[in-house]
Amino acid sequence: MKSIPSVMSFREAQLDDLPSLLALEARCFSGDRLSRRQFRWLMQKGHAAIQLLEAETPTGKVLAAYLLLLFHRGTALARVYSVAVDPDWRGQGLGEQLMQEAEKLALDEGCSALRLEVRTDNSKAITLYERLGYRQFGQYADYYEDHAAALRFQKRLRKAPGGLVRDVPYYQQTLPFTCGPASLLMAMKAQDAAVEMTRQHELQLWREATTIFMTTGHGGCGPRGLALAAWRRGFDVQLWLNVEGSLFINGVRNATKKSVLELVHQDFSEQLAQTGVLEHRAEVTQQDLQRVLEEGGVPLVLISSWRFSRQKSPHWVVITAMDDQFIYLHDPEVDEDDQKTRVDTQQVPVARLEFSRMACFGREKLRTAVAVYPRRSE
Repeated sequence: MKSIPSVMSFREAQLDDLPSLLALEARCFSGDRLSRRQFRWLMQKGHAAIQLLEAETPTGKVLAAYLLLLFHRGTALARVYSVAVDPDWRGQGLGEQLMQEAEKLALDEGCSALRLEVRTDNSKAITLYERLGYRQFGQYADYYEDHAAALRFQKRLRKAPGGLVRDVPYYQQTLPFTCGPASLLMAMKAQDAAVEMTRQHELQLWREATTIFMTTGHGGCGPRGLALAAWRRGFDVQLWLNVEGSLFINGVRNATKKSVLELVHQDFSEQLAQTGVLEHRAEVTQQDLQRVLEEGGVPLVLISSWRFSRQKSPHWVVITAMDDQFIYLHDPEVDEDDQKTRVDTQQVPVARLEFSRMACFGREKLRTAVAVYPRRSE
C-alpha cells in the first residue's frame, strides 16, 4: 500500500487513457473485465461518465482508480457500473471518494437515485455501500462470469417516492414488439398473484391485442386490444384515448396494410362496445394516473421511445408510483446494447415534465393509457 499523496484529483477519461484503463482492469479483476471495445464505445457513444482518480507522485500523475457511471435517457436514474481501485492504493478511502464523485455526477445530471450491483462475497464493498446509505432491494443469481450472485443496492439522492407505491412484479419483454403484452402481464400480476408471467402468456396477449402492422417489422399492440385482453381475463378496465379512428396508420404507406388497420380498428371498437370497459375519449393526464393508483389500479401508458433509445416507436410502460417530482415506471425493455440490465428498468424515476413530453406519440399527439383494476366480482 502506498502512502496517500497530498493531491488526488478527478478528470474525465479520454481515448488516450485506454491503455491505462485496461491495465487497471487487469490488476483489479480476474473476470468480468471491460474490453477496449466497450470502453471506447462508452466514451464515444454511451450515455456514461468515466472519471479517473489520479495521484500526484514524485514521478508525475498515476492512475489510482476509476469510476464508470451510466445514465439512462429520459430517466432520473444513474447506475454505478464499475469501480476499480489499484491494489497499491487500497485501504486509503479511495472507494468512498469514488462513490461521493458518483453522487455528485448523478445529481449534476438531474438524477434522483443511484443503483449498483456487488458480489455477495465482497463484504468490504457491501459494508462501504451500507455505511454510505445504500439499501439492498434485490438479488441476482448467476450474475457474474464465474456464476456468483449479485446483490442490488440503491440510494435515493433526494427522496423515495411519496404517496402510494404499487407493488408491481417485473416482467421483461422477450421480443422487440411485445412491450404491450409484457406491461399488461405486470399490471395483471399486481392485481392477481395467480396470473402466470410466461412467454406463452405474453405471446397469447400479443396475438389478441396486436394492431397487425407497424411501420416496419411485426405489429405492436394498441390500447383497445390491450384493454380487451384484460377485460376478457376478468379485470375491470379503464381506457383513455384522445385520437379518433385507426392508430399508427400514418406510419403505414401500403394501401392494403392501411385497409387492414382500418378493419382491425373497427373490430376492436365493436368488441369494446360489448364490454364494461370505461372508455374516456380524452387525453390521459397525470391527475388521471394519480387517481388510478389511489383507487387501486395499475396504469399502462404509451410513450415515445425516442427519449429512452432515440428510436421513434411507440412503447408501453407500467406506472408504479408518483410523487411531487417524479413518475416511477417499470420499462419492460432491457436494452443490452445500451449496457442496461433489469436493474435499470424497474421503478425508474422520470421527472414529471419529461414524462409529459414522452407520453405523447406521433403527429396525432396520441396520449393513451389502459388502467387495470382488480378482478370483477361475478
